[in-house]
Amino acid sequence: MFTNKQIKKNDNVEVIAGKEKGRVGKVLKVDPMKKRALVEKINIVKKHTKPSAQYQQGGIFNKENYIDLSNLTLICPKCSKSTKKVVKILDDKSKIQICNKCGDNIYI
Repeated sequence: MFTNKQIKKNDNVEVIAGKEKGRVGKVLKVDPMKKRALVEKINIVKKHTKPSAQYQQGGIFNKENYIDLSNLTLICPKCSKSTKKVVKILDDKSKIQICNKCGDNIYI
């Protein structure tokens, strides 16, 4: 099973490749088996639906589609730059994740 420890739910990410390159959004969902993530307001597609109990009128709806994890990079909440996480082991054997650029703790 593949797990990308770089990107999790509620992280801010930047798209580094594809038609949405340069856009920033919040991760809504991650699918580690397919190596894809659902990012808010990124990769919008149109979905055609017939009338049903859930959608009384039917029609064309805009929704987010999954984007590959290799096309995303994490944004540090402190320095607002795209970065990678670095795991640092403290003296008491606990692990913290720090920003590669500014050196601050990413998750508080």
